[in-house]
Parts: sequence; C-alpha cells; structure tokens
Amino acid sequence: MKNIYSNIYSLNKKTLKQTIKSLKKGNIAGLPTETVYGLAGNAYSKKAVIKIFKLKNRPKNNPLIIHYLKLSKINNDVEVNKNFFKLYNKFCPGPLTFVLKKRKKSKIVSLASAKLDTIAIRFPKHKLIRSILKLTDFPLAMPSANLSSGLSPVNAYDVFEEFGKKIKTIINGGSSKIGIESTVVSLIGKPKVLRPGIISAKEIKKVLKTKLGKKMNKIRSPGMFKKHYSPGIPVVIGQKPINSKYAYIVFGKKNKEYKNYFNLSKKGDLNEAAANLYKTMRKIKKKGFKKIFVSKIPNRGPGLAINDRLKRASN
Repeated sequence: MKNIYSNIYSLNKKTLKQTIKSLKKGNIAGLPTETVYGLAGNAYSKKAVIKIFKLKNRPKNNPLIIHYLKLSKINNDVEVNKNFFKLYNKFCPGPLTFVLKKRKKSKIVSLASAKLDTIAIRFPKHKLIRSILKLTDFPLAMPSANLSSGLSPVNAYDVFEEFGKKIKTIINGGSSKIGIESTVVSLIGKPKVLRPGIISAKEIKKVLKTKLGKKMNKIRSPGMFKKHYSPGIPVVIGQKPINSKYAYIVFGKKNKEYKNYFNLSKKGDLNEAAANLYKTMRKIKKKGFKKIFVSKIPNRGPGLAINDRLKRASN
C-alpha cells in the first residue's frame, strides 16, 4: 500500500540534517514547537517568506513571528529595552513573543514584518527548533502551519491535512505540549498584551511591576484579526445546543444530558483544556457536525487565551 504520508519524517539526526539543508535552499518545512506546529522558512530569504505567505494564503498585513536561538542573534534586527530583558530573563526560551522596534540595518525580509517598523520575535524552547537554529546562520520565520484564519495544527498529521504534499518536509515531533499560540507582548511605548497565551498578562505585569497599556487596534502581530482560529463550521459560545445534532464542548463536570459532548478537561485543568482545544475542534469537524456550542470556560489564566481563540472562531 502506498504511504500517503511520505513527506512526514521521524525526528532523528538524518532528518535534522536534511531539514537544515532544505531550509538553506529557501524551502519550507512543517516543524513542531512547544506551542503549535509551525511553517518554517529562512527569515532572511525573500523566496522563503513569499512561499510561506502563498502557502497559507496569508494577508500581507499580517506579520510573521521570527524565531531566534539566543540574545546575541537579535542585535542586528531589533532594538531592546529594560522591559525586554526583564521578561526575557523570566520566560525565555518559551511561549512569549515580543514586538520590538526594527533596526534599519535588519536583514529580515520586509514582507515578514508586514512592512512595519516593528518585528515580532520569539525564543522557542522546543529542542528541534533550537537544534536547527544552532546549525543555521539565519532566524526562522514561522507562523502556525495552517491555512490563514483556520485552526492551528498540534501534530504532524494536522499539518499534512492542511497542505498535503505542497511542502516537502514535515517533522513528526508528537503532539505540541502547550497546544495554543504564544502570548504576544508589545514593548513599543507602554507594554501591552496583543495576544493572550499561557503566559498571562497578570504574570507579565508582575515581572514588569507596571500597569499594562490597552490593546491597540493596528495589526502588529499575528492573532489580532477579528476572524481567526476557525474550524470551518459555526461556533456558538456560552450556550447549550438546541438539539443533539450539534457538538457541545464542555469543561470540568460531565454533561450527561447531552449525547455529543467533548470535554476539554474532566478535572477542570485550564492548561489541559488549552492543549486539547484545537485537537477537539478538529475532531468535531471530522465527525461531520455542522455547529459547535461551547459551555462557559473560566476567564482566568489559560482560560483567557482559550476564550480569545473561541471568540475569534465564532466571528
């Protein structure tokens, strides 16, 4: 029987070497990270960045997040400040993205930063991404590996579902541990959270010891579009299904009165719920349900990020 997943590779030294060789040629790869799977390319290569935008059908005003190994690698691309170092020392490497002023001498392709005067950067924790960054002389432009406005992938087969063999290399690193995208904080002027994630605004405020600014309307990072994270079927928040034909996402206690319910976390763990969110929504879509109803999710900690994703999915 023919292997339809012939472009999905196990993670080993051979595939690492092949992936790096392919990225150096300006090709794109589907790679695992601790948040979600990403569509990676050389951030200094116009060819690679254009490929990412075309594959995702991504609006040109939606910037990419640029991934770096360590501090010394960012000097030519962005300007940093005291708030950056405070947050970096506390949370990096990890699921926190910084929006910083772009240096004029930066080699980051202008399309990758949506031709803005800022760049969104992150220092990923995932071992594979760090191994690739150690062995290349460029950072990785890496948005989530899905078609624009859709659900982010949390495993290699989700990536294949999105792109099939349009990309030559997908590395199977298992399921993403966190399961939702990074928190994005702007450090231009007064610090402000542009996209909630596992690292909360409360934690950021505690480290910076200052009040955070209000969220801006101008698109400065991914995750700011009104319509996003959509499973491709209607999502209704805070209501119970009107009949058993619809799926019902719940949290915590079981809802025995409804046949088609999907529990994000039976024990009421918001981190577990975040990790299961996209996986559950994909499962519901595959089962053929025409609409998703979602019960109330506590609006604290990771729940803030979950509710943000659900709200955008429902628009």
